[in-house]
Amino acid sequence: MLTEHIIRGILAIVPVILAITLHEVAHGYAALALGDHTARDQQRLSLNPLRHVDRMGTIVLPGFLLISQLLFPPHKVQFMFGWAKPVPVNPMVFRDPRRGMALVALAGPAMNFFLVWVVLLAIREVPEAHIAGRLNSMLYDFILVNMVLGLFNLLPVPPLDGGRVMVGLLPEALARSWAGLERYGLGIILVFVLVLPQVFGISPINDALEVVLPAALTIIQWLAGYDV
Repeated sequence: MLTEHIIRGILAIVPVILAITLHEVAHGYAALALGDHTARDQQRLSLNPLRHVDRMGTIVLPGFLLISQLLFPPHKVQFMFGWAKPVPVNPMVFRDPRRGMALVALAGPAMNFFLVWVVLLAIREVPEAHIAGRLNSMLYDFILVNMVLGLFNLLPVPPLDGGRVMVGLLPEALARSWAGLERYGLGIILVFVLVLPQVFGISPINDALEVVLPAALTIIQWLAGYDV
């Protein structure tokens, strides 16, 4: 049983890598479309996941969470958290830097939702009986990972994508103050995703996802032609 959970955990890494890589590449291509060549010049428009690896956010923290959850009861992965190396963007080349950064930020979650839509379209065309067990599991993980990654990044806390969207939408004075939260942003996020659940047994982000994720997935299923 433990071996099966380990195999399941290892296979779950593949959808995570694909989702994070394409999320970051989407940021880079959005910036390129708006006139910023920085990501292209630094070879960050690559589908090679190694170009997007952040030592702490992509290897150390997710690895620790994966191993610790598999080693201790109930021996399954219930929670993962991490981040990739941000794609470099020079907003000063945009006609409107704040609005441009908001569009670049939105491109990442939009890519995740687009990938879910594509997979749902593919599944709709293939009889379920023809999808092998492990492949079916990986497709489910791919959908779940992309939904969670897209929705989580829309939280309006810098440096998450939603925080940068807020900076682009708010009046300039308020946007400047909101952008200043970025220095505390990672700490705020870690409190909500690690400290509160592990120490106090409350998980506001998970609770919110349990409500928002099914609704968002239903919309994408509808767009993919499912009867919902």
